[in-house]
Amino acid sequence: MDYDLIVIGSGPGGYVAAIRASQLNMKVAVVEKEKLGGICLNWGCIPTKALLKSAQVFTYIKHSADYGINIEGDIKPDFSSVISRSRNIADSMSKGIEFLFKKNNITHIRGFGRLSGSNRVEIEDGAGKITSISAQNIILATGARSKELPNLKQDGKKIIGYREAMTLSEKPASMVIVGSGAIGSEFANFYQAMGTDVTLVEVLPRLVPNEDEEISKQLERSFKKIKMKIMTGSSVESVDTSKGKCTVTVKTPKGVETVDADIVLSAVGITPNIEDIGLERAGIKTENSKVVVDDFYRTSANGIYAIGDIVKGPALAHVASAEGIICVEKIAGKEVEPLDYNNIPLCTYTTPEIASCGLTEAEAKEAGYEVKTGKFPYTASGKASAAGAKDGFVKLVIDASYGELLGAHMIGENVTEMISEIIVAKKLETTAHEIIKAVHPHPTMSEAVMEAAAAAYGEVIHL
Repeated sequence: MDYDLIVIGSGPGGYVAAIRASQLNMKVAVVEKEKLGGICLNWGCIPTKALLKSAQVFTYIKHSADYGINIEGDIKPDFSSVISRSRNIADSMSKGIEFLFKKNNITHIRGFGRLSGSNRVEIEDGAGKITSISAQNIILATGARSKELPNLKQDGKKIIGYREAMTLSEKPASMVIVGSGAIGSEFANFYQAMGTDVTLVEVLPRLVPNEDEEISKQLERSFKKIKMKIMTGSSVESVDTSKGKCTVTVKTPKGVETVDADIVLSAVGITPNIEDIGLERAGIKTENSKVVVDDFYRTSANGIYAIGDIVKGPALAHVASAEGIICVEKIAGKEVEPLDYNNIPLCTYTTPEIASCGLTEAEAKEAGYEVKTGKFPYTASGKASAAGAKDGFVKLVIDASYGELLGAHMIGENVTEMISEIIVAKKLETTAHEIIKAVHPHPTMSEAVMEAAAAAYGEVIHL
């Protein structure tokens, strides 16, 4: 065998798996046709956060008088510079993965990788030349791409996906964004803050439909404050681009409406990249367009594993990384536990931010729990008031019988950092009573976690 392990794909699942395998003394190769880091580092998690930070800074400047700072003159964003900053950060992160590969003696093979047998991978380079390598074990970490709907066929100019949304040469005056999950909501927030007139269309009855209902309501209020148009329970029927603009026909609960926009951004989800990677050759089973794996990511073919967006579970960077580590450690013969998918943090980096884990209040009741909920609003937080960020709250869902934390749902500044406290607490089976007694620093937003737990038992101090 040429290698102990070949990883196809270098996103946060693939590159993390490769580095962990190298730490465990495996000889590792990673096959990647594009830049190292996958969608997350190059076209997703990292560059979008750079865009959102620029939007946040611009918002601060526009509202500087609220903080006692007067700025004279007409302040405008340099849109091309905002885009360039985002791309430079993505490039820097990708180069960081190159450094880590060299540090860990990981071979990077450029090209498109596909299975060609039980232990072999064939690689097609940019010129069409095909080579073949072998390994004792192979991990498929090929990720996902933007989903396309028949009535939202992307042309890359007027109807675009997330890649084009990150590299537009000019800021559009108006935009329709279809889908209000994390991707759609974050782009809606960015473009509206930068001065684009955004209409956000969601087919389900509320924004961020996978979150707790109260989170959805708060995000809608916050988006409406910045003059964003929201159309929930609505579907895009067609888009006419024949006259140079986009005429979007939307079916709403009140009837059919037409919205004109410069650009339509499709953010209706993702599709796993499982085509043409040799699954059939290796006899690997799939179900609902995903590779079937066991708790340790073994496929139906001996020595072949799959992680990340192409297997069941939430399509999140940190989930893929965790799966990659578990998979590699199992290959190495270590004692490992399966990943607890009930304790995964979900984060949306809008303003205000959203973070959650575990069961929503409705899900907990449906599961038969007797539920206590505790909620603490940012309006009662001294730190949130001082920061000028009073939109938001922390809500805890608690099993009334034992005090077990069933779920946490947060919206507000810094909550994507605060959710880690809940993840660790749930991992250690900490009760809400113990959170109440754990002294939190003052003044911080994180006090809201302690206060929310106290609110569930009628012990809250600052409400």
